[in-house]
Amino acid sequence: DIFAKTEQANGVRDRRFRIEHAQHLRLDDIKRFGGQKVVASMQPFHIIDDGRWAWKRLDEQRLKGTYAFRTILDSGGVLAFGSDSPVAPLNPIWGVYAAATRRTLDDKNPNGWIPEQKISVEETVRAFTWGSAYGEFQEHIKGTLAVGKLADFVVLSEDIFTIDPVKIWNVKVMKTVVNGKLVYEAK
Repeated sequence: DIFAKTEQANGVRDRRFRIEHAQHLRLDDIKRFGGQKVVASMQPFHIIDDGRWAWKRLDEQRLKGTYAFRTILDSGGVLAFGSDSPVAPLNPIWGVYAAATRRTLDDKNPNGWIPEQKISVEETVRAFTWGSAYGEFQEHIKGTLAVGKLADFVVLSEDIFTIDPVKIWNVKVMKTVVNGKLVYEAK
């Protein structure tokens, strides 16, 4: 309720309220994300790790709002993804794999842990790029490839938009371009 109270007290403007580590939410709260334009800052790699044990520690109601990517997007909320390094691996490709497959590290959830919350590879990449830029009021200079924006991007060994999401885990970075300059090239 604090976001609504803040707007009542100070007026409506583009604040972009964020909830960091928005992993375990109440469904009633998620429904308000879109209307209040809340940014859910999350680290998708944690799904495939936490999915091995969270069901033992969280009650049934709380599990319904666990890593609720699909529900957040459907509510009109914004996802901003990151790696949470050094707590989780830095590799964002594994984060894309995690959000799109939700397959836990122990292979006990081949169809994905809470599979109804899977999102597409496109939605996942948007959360890592545009969503994160939007969450920090920087979408006018980064987050998408467009004239006049920072030219930061990677070239991957596979087209993650066309391969089976399960294969994304093994995709490698072939080149990295920062500010329009090649800074890394795989040998």
